[in-house]
Amino acid sequence: MRTIPAQMQEKLDNGASTFCACWRIDPVNGEPLGFTDHDRDLTFDDLTFEASSGFDANAIERSLGLAIDNTAATGALRSERLTEADIRRGRYDGAEFRLWLVDWSDVSSRILTFRGEIGEITRGDLAFEVEIRGLSEKLNRPVGRRFLRVCDAQLGDLRCGVNADKAVFSGGGTVASVADRRSFEADGLGVFETNWFADGALTWTGGANSGSLMGVRTHIFDGGRARLELDRDPVDAPAVGDTFSVVAGCDKRASTCRDKFQNLKNFRGFPHIPGDNWITSYPADGGVYQGGSRRG
Repeated sequence: MRTIPAQMQEKLDNGASTFCACWRIDPVNGEPLGFTDHDRDLTFDDLTFEASSGFDANAIERSLGLAIDNTAATGALRSERLTEADIRRGRYDGAEFRLWLVDWSDVSSRILTFRGEIGEITRGDLAFEVEIRGLSEKLNRPVGRRFLRVCDAQLGDLRCGVNADKAVFSGGGTVASVADRRSFEADGLGVFETNWFADGALTWTGGANSGSLMGVRTHIFDGGRARLELDRDPVDAPAVGDTFSVVAGCDKRASTCRDKFQNLKNFRGFPHIPGDNWITSYPADGGVYQGGSRRG
C-alpha cells in the first residue's frame, strides 16, 4: 500500500491544483535526466526536473496482483538534453524510469506513483514515443538455463572466465577507407587473422559514433588491412580517421572454446546432447559394441 504524507493527502482531498508530474530517467551508462509538466524547473533528489521539455506521459493504469503495468511517454525533442542522436544510439534502452506526483509549492511533498524501465523507442521527424514497462514485466522473462549444444555464457563474463581484455583477444583500429555504411577497412589489426573478430563486439572510441557498441558480422584480413562488416548501420556513417576497439568473436561452439580460447573446461553448453536423429535410431548388426564411449 502506498503511503501518502498527511499534508499532501489533505490537499488532494481539498482538490488543490498545486500538483504536477515529474519523470526521472536513469540510463544504464550516463547521467540521469529529469522532466516535469510544470511551467518551471523543479529540483529534488539532487536533480533538476526540466520544464517545457516536450516530454509527456500518458495515463498509467495500475492493477492489483502480477498483471503487467505498461504505459507510454511522448516527446517533441525540445530538450537539449534529450537528442535524436542519443535515442538512435540506444542510450536510453533499458534505462530506469520513475514517475512522481509532486506538490510544486513544496517538492518535499511527493509520492512515487510508477517505477519501471524504458523499452522500445519509436521515432518520428520531430517527436518520439517511449514504451515504459512496469516492474512486473520482468516476470515474463525466461529464468534459468536451456539445454543446447552451444554455450549460453557471454564471452568475458564470470561464467565464461575468459579475460577478453587480453591483447590476444582484443585490439584497436582506425578507419582507413569506407565501402558503405556498414563496411570499412581499418589499420591497426594486422596481427589478427581472418575471422578472428567475426561475431565479436566493436565499440567506437572516436568520431561521430563514439560510445556506440555494435556487433561484427565478418572480418577479413587482406592486403595488410582488416575489412570489417558490422551487423547493423551505425547512427552516423563511419569516416576515415574514426577509431574503435574490438573484441574477438565467439560462435558458442565447443571447438571454438577449445581451440581459440583454450577454455573448454568452462564451456557452458552440452555439445554431446542427442539430436532429433536419436529418436529414429535403432540397433544394427556388425561393428564392435563393447559399451565404450561413442565419441572414441
